[in-house]
Amino acid sequence: MASSLIPDYFDAVKARQRAVWSSGDYAAIGTTLQITGEHLCETVDVAACEQVLDVAAGTGNAALAAARRGCDVTACDYVPELLDHARRIAAAEGLTLDVQEADAEALPFRDASFDVVLSTFGVMFTPQPQLALAEVLRVCRPGGRIGLANWSPDSFVGQVLTLVACYVPPPRGVPSPLEWGTKARVGELFGTQVTLIGIQRRQFVFRYRSPQHWFDTFCRSYGPTHSALEVLPEPERVALERDLVALATAHNGARTGALRVVSDYIEVVAVKR
Repeated sequence: MASSLIPDYFDAVKARQRAVWSSGDYAAIGTTLQITGEHLCETVDVAACEQVLDVAAGTGNAALAAARRGCDVTACDYVPELLDHARRIAAAEGLTLDVQEADAEALPFRDASFDVVLSTFGVMFTPQPQLALAEVLRVCRPGGRIGLANWSPDSFVGQVLTLVACYVPPPRGVPSPLEWGTKARVGELFGTQVTLIGIQRRQFVFRYRSPQHWFDTFCRSYGPTHSALEVLPEPERVALERDLVALATAHNGARTGALRVVSDYIEVVAVKR
């Protein structure tokens, strides 16, 4: 279905996505995920002086992790407000980081210009996955590595996104970003263009004072939940809050009154042929 839709339609979809991800204060969520960028850089085994690109970088978790390891790093995203955070952190830590506003489906870089291409919970949200992955492959040199971290469909975050989509359906013709969190779909997207080194299931732990504290933080800061709650009428907004708090409560593994929720994701490492 997606291939039959006109380009202007996807331009409108991406404009809507920009508005979603620039709403709230994503940095409040993104900074808690920094460990996933550090872990991905270790798994990919980035080396000092390598040219590294972080696609759909958001607040720059993977980019900052690579810069801390002495790489020459470019972070790109189509939401400039998110990149501002990466720029400020890099300056505070004395890191060199090139930050560029760019669409993951039309990267403004030369062919084969990067040794490593990374994305943590970023490129998975592109509305045209084949285009985005084609761009990732195009800018990665032959023999270069690609590292992705993608939420799994059955993960806590996957269930949050699925629940939100029940209240605010996604645009027609746009596949679920959670498809990127399955081995089968990742294999289909990459095809024979890479050698898959590994697809490993990882876990990230959300830690908040309580289920309600988690909801309040995501309500203010996480684009998909923030924007959904903004557009819903009062009865549906109350119902979505009730369902999200119940979901967090059901997944809570803390033995105290705090919240500890494990969310699975897959870590993908591939070498371009």
